Amino acid sequence: MADPVAEKSGFLCMYMSNHPDTLVSYVRYWGKVTEHVTSAKMTSIDTKGMNLTYQTKGGASKDVRITFDPPLAGYEEVKPRLLSMKADAEEELGMVPAPQITSFRYTPKMLQTGVFLLLLVYTTLAPAPGAPNDSPLFAPAHYILSLVPSWMVKFSWGLVVVLHGLESFYTLHLCRKHRTPFFVGLQYWLATLTLGFPVWVDLRRQVQEARIESIMKGK
Repeated sequence: MADPVAEKSGFLCMYMSNHPDTLVSYVRYWGKVTEHVTSAKMTSIDTKGMNLTYQTKGGASKDVRITFDPPLAGYEEVKPRLLSMKADAEEELGMVPAPQITSFRYTPKMLQTGVFLLLLVYTTLAPAPGAPNDSPLFAPAHYILSLVPSWMVKFSWGLVVVLHGLESFYTLHLCRKHRTPFFVGLQYWLATLTLGFPVWVDLRRQVQEARIESIMKGK
């Protein structure tokens, strides 16, 4: 008989990749690993347990098998069991649930979005070909505009305003939850309004890193 959990192992591993702090807590508590663990990844899961690969501070990559006691009766038991194991591990390890973020961190992915926005501004400011204020400097912009529908620039600006506006509210929520100083929170909010998702994604990554670090300090 096929294992109902193993059949969906790939999806579960992909989902858990967004929660590296939780995986580290599994490795430390349920895997009984005493080394300084910096990251962890679920490689497979079935009704009897899960296999995790973890990275130590020294750079070594190791594997650990965590068994389920009792085994899972079916796929529907995966979520409640993992949540229960998460709660137990975090409590025992002393993980800080909402660590404070005290500094703004730049990531190169922000530059990628910045380049796109500069290109959008450049094409928006380009005068019509042959206009009195036209210049050879805008020749690339004219070429770009000739390749896309006439409504594309306005649509792109609308998308930027709506998405970045909504994302900025989520960033404010994260800043409030993690008690950022006023100017740090302002930086994150303004950066999200301008650059969008790379900002809050890295902010969440900082939170996960801080939670992992709190595990190392707790035990």
